[in-house]
Amino acid sequence: MERHYYDEMHAAPDQVRGHYRALAQWLAETPPERVLEKRREADLLFHRVGITFAVYGDAQGAERLIPFDTIPRIIPLAEWELLVKGLTQRVTALNRFLHDIYHGQEILKAGVIPAEQVLTHDAYQVAMLGLDLPNETYSQIAGIDLVRNQDGRWHVLEDNLRTPSGVSYMIENRRMMMRLFPELFASQHVLPVEHYPTMLLETLRAAAPRSRHEPTVVLLTPGPYNSAYFEHAFLAEEMGIELVEGQDLLVKDGFVYMRTTGGPQRVDVIYRRMDDAYLDPLAFRVESLLGVPGLLSAYRAGNVGLANAIGTGVADDKSTYPFVPDMIRFYLGEAPLIENVPTWQCKRPDDLAHVLHNLAELVVKEVQGSGGYGMLIGPAATQAQLEAFRARLQANPSNYIAQPTLALSTCPTFVERGIAPRHVDLRPFVLSGKEVKIVPGGLTRVALKQGSLVVNSSQGGGTKDTWVVD
Repeated sequence: MERHYYDEMHAAPDQVRGHYRALAQWLAETPPERVLEKRREADLLFHRVGITFAVYGDAQGAERLIPFDTIPRIIPLAEWELLVKGLTQRVTALNRFLHDIYHGQEILKAGVIPAEQVLTHDAYQVAMLGLDLPNETYSQIAGIDLVRNQDGRWHVLEDNLRTPSGVSYMIENRRMMMRLFPELFASQHVLPVEHYPTMLLETLRAAAPRSRHEPTVVLLTPGPYNSAYFEHAFLAEEMGIELVEGQDLLVKDGFVYMRTTGGPQRVDVIYRRMDDAYLDPLAFRVESLLGVPGLLSAYRAGNVGLANAIGTGVADDKSTYPFVPDMIRFYLGEAPLIENVPTWQCKRPDDLAHVLHNLAELVVKEVQGSGGYGMLIGPAATQAQLEAFRARLQANPSNYIAQPTLALSTCPTFVERGIAPRHVDLRPFVLSGKEVKIVPGGLTRVALKQGSLVVNSSQGGGTKDTWVVD
């Protein structure tokens, strides 16, 4: 079955959209050899800086460079402003939902979301019940994955509210483009993203308990073997805060301290980049060597802030995703400004029957899967793969959701044979504290293989600079 895709650069084969005209002219006037040379220069510079990621399950344990495409993705300002409204609405409702399920549980009492969907969820943390957080904010940093369908309309594909990653690539991609192609920036007004670390630090400080005057913020990393360690080190350096591991922190008399050469220093906010289960061996996984013994008790006492909060995973699970439009209506009394992708919940018998009957046409995902793993893309699967996945679905239907095979929009991308369209998505980063803030742009991920719809870096995808142009 032939699929039609929204071409973000061309309204027709010979008609360039207005916001792409300056770039199209530059591409027409620039020899492909120069673009190729600049891409090689970018790869060399990224290697020198150490912008790599580790792939879990890689037998060699090798770190890889995420491919960087030198042709930017462009979004006009008027369109971006509409996205900002929709993203603000969605993340506001998700934070309201998290506060509610750990307090009055009004949405459950109203029957808008089944109670068992929340209360029996693996990520639901009873330790958070009744705990009041600054600004009632649970997810200070959210990464919301957006896609465009055939008619160019934006949809939310996924919410990331626990430890979303990728913002370092957004910043470094912009720096690289400004270094390689200054003449492109001179030809149009591209809104900046470089101030994201400053905004992030302000957001983290707002999570400090009891309005500490000059709160001390640290970034807690699992260590250099984590796939996103580069980003942890990058953000700590950009914000001017300490990068720490669990062994660098201790809890004493209900407060968290950082070990320093000058003695223990009080810590007010921890930007944690590890899962709930590893944060405190006294409260969660007893075998964890990554966390800080006693951290949960200090957190519950209101003596330290965590970003993001413990227990946020309930709200970004793929089985919760279908209910987010209902959250927006329930908490805000508004219609969703950015729609969900149609989704079938395989735990429902009717939905499961539909999915099994149409398996070759659908994308099926594990509800807690990530990185493009544990999923089936029906149109690209062999008969043997379809039958194997059918058996997994029938054995554990509640572990899966299904969606139509999306016709992701395309952007011009520099590939071996020149410039060609490739499929993309977008992850804007939403910061929530005393107010919601979003830098103009985000991380555009691109499926570099011809015809591929999988943009994840772990599956061979690359990244682009994202320009919001006025």
